[in-house]
Amino acid sequence: MPSGIPATPLAIGAFVFAALGALFLIAALIALFRVRVLGFAVRLLAAVALLALGSLFGAIAIGTQGYRALTREDLAARIVVQPTGAQRFSATVRFPDGREASYDLAGDEIYVDAHILKWRPLANILGLHTEYELARLAGRYRDIEAERRAPRTVYPLGTERPLDLFSLRQQHTFLAPLVDAQYGSATFVPVTERAELEVRVSTSGLLMRDVSAAK
Repeated sequence: MPSGIPATPLAIGAFVFAALGALFLIAALIALFRVRVLGFAVRLLAAVALLALGSLFGAIAIGTQGYRALTREDLAARIVVQPTGAQRFSATVRFPDGREASYDLAGDEIYVDAHILKWRPLANILGLHTEYELARLAGRYRDIEAERRAPRTVYPLGTERPLDLFSLRQQHTFLAPLVDAQYGSATFVPVTERAELEVRVSTSGLLMRDVSAAK
């Protein structure tokens, strides 16, 4: 398996189909060298089909890197917020995989949104189910005029990947039988004092809970 890509069933399938496709391609070239036109055509068609399947599986495996399978309700992140001035606050985000990052935000509220990939029944057969990835962290103003004119602070939360399946699905309708990427979700809460928040995602969307009192 290529480094950096988890050994998921999709990634393994991509590797197997690509390997079989390469073998059939070599067999087709051998048949061509021996002037076996029918054998060449059959092997070439099989090679193209297998390589196409391998490419599809590989693209999905790469495109879903960073996404997490959604169960009933998952903890997506913990955020510690701390006011630092008038309509200013800091936010330290801790992800379940151990990553941590801090941001300076402007506004009255903290805002988080996510991308949701809803796989069709055809893809469910391959073991793909609803997945999510936190996409954006921002400061939000209560007043609409302030939202339009005051300084905006927005940061990406998603991981870098060579292929963004969410954006790819929105651009290309041929993926519609496999996945729906029209669904996003967002949540926001006011920041008036230091607090620890849990960002959770469920089948109905994102929610943010203040868990400071529980500690």
